[in-house]
Amino acid sequence: MIRIIGIDPGSQRTGIGIVDVDAAGKLSHVFHAALVVAGEENFPLRLKHIFDGISEIIAAHRPVECGIERVFMARNADSALKLGQARGAAICAVVNRGIAVHEYAATEVKQAVVGSGRSDKTQVQHMIGVLLGLKGPIQADAADALAIAVAHAHTRSSLERVGIPRTAWRRRR
Repeated sequence: MIRIIGIDPGSQRTGIGIVDVDAAGKLSHVFHAALVVAGEENFPLRLKHIFDGISEIIAAHRPVECGIERVFMARNADSALKLGQARGAAICAVVNRGIAVHEYAATEVKQAVVGSGRSDKTQVQHMIGVLLGLKGPIQADAADALAIAVAHAHTRSSLERVGIPRTAWRRRR
């Protein structure tokens, strides 16, 4: 059994999702939440909240691998910088616990979970509920984080079967 944490970083809410995957590829839900950091007094305190929150969740649930959403270019430069900083705080929390980080583009995650890289948030939420047997609505950021964990589980399984390293899986030209 491999425990995977998925992280959907955000400067107002950071989604966290944890799944277990067995040798046969069966997924089991372990945990999900959205760390709401928007209420902090200043931005550095938001980053500390992200770091501390993820560190506590890792200590409680002990994942051994991590998937995180890759940064995309936003229209607003200030928003893109804040997202990058939030992502950095999340990555530092994971690496501080000795866990390797694997990055996924949003389109890769949507393709792995829904079957289309252009699907919307409601489709991702629905499919995560179906794949993990969750009842009721799932908060969007938490669903995205679970989707990242599921995408990593699918990717690692495919890589093991094919026998190639992750770095060779999808090379950029």
